[in-house]
Amino acid sequence: MLKRIMPLLIVAAVLVLFFVFDLGRFLSFDALAQHRVLLLAWVDAHALLAPLLYVLLYIAVVAFSLPGGLLMTLCGGFFFGALAGGLYAVVGATLGATALFMIAKTSLGDYLLAKAGDMVRKMQQGFAEDALSYMFVLRLVPLFPFFIVNLVPAFLGVPLRTYLIATFFGIMPATFVYALTGSGLGSVLDQGEGVTLSGILTSEMLAALLALALLAVLPVLYKRFVNKATVKGAKQ
Repeated sequence: MLKRIMPLLIVAAVLVLFFVFDLGRFLSFDALAQHRVLLLAWVDAHALLAPLLYVLLYIAVVAFSLPGGLLMTLCGGFFFGALAGGLYAVVGATLGATALFMIAKTSLGDYLLAKAGDMVRKMQQGFAEDALSYMFVLRLVPLFPFFIVNLVPAFLGVPLRTYLIATFFGIMPATFVYALTGSGLGSVLDQGEGVTLSGILTSEMLAALLALALLAVLPVLYKRFVNKATVKGAKQ
C-alpha cells in the first residue's frame, strides 16, 4: 500500500515544502516585474531552450498542484506571444494534469473504485457514459479549481484517452485568452498594476465559455431525451 501511494505522498510533500519555504514568491507578479528584463533577454538568447524549460516548469506547477497556473499562462503570452505562448501553456498544462491524473489513478483511484459502494459505482457509471462531454464542461468553465478537476476524474474511472482529449481541447479557449492578456502584460507591469482572474474573465468571456460548455453538454441532454422518449414509447 505504501508503494502504491508513494507518488501521491511525494506530490503532497512538495506542496507542503512549497508553502513552508515560501517558494510562491518566485511565482508572483512581483518577481516577474522585478526580473522581467533579465528574463526577456534570456528568452531571446535561448530561442529553442526557453520554450522547453517553460513547458517543463508548467508541467511541474500543475503536476504538484502549485498555485501559479494563471501566472504561468500569462507569462507564456508575455515571453512568447499570444499564439505560441498559448500553445506552450496548453501543452504544459495538459501534460501536468495528465501526470497528476495518472498518479492519483494508480495510487488511489483504482483502489477506491474497487472498494466503492453501490452509490459511488452508479455515480461513476453515469459519469463514464458521457465522460467526454462532462470533462469538456469542467474544462471549459472554471467552476472548480484546476487541481480538483485534475483529480476527481481519476477517482471516477475516466479513461486516460478521454481525459487527455478533453483537457487539451477544453482548456484551449480560456488559455489563449490568458496568453493574449499576457502578451500585453508589459504595459501593465510598467504601471505597477497586477492582474486578477476577475479582470481577465469578463462577463463577455464567461458568457462565451458557458456557450461552449452548453454545446459540449448537448449530446448528453439529447441522449437523455431520446432515452426517455424510448422508454415512454415502450410503455405505451
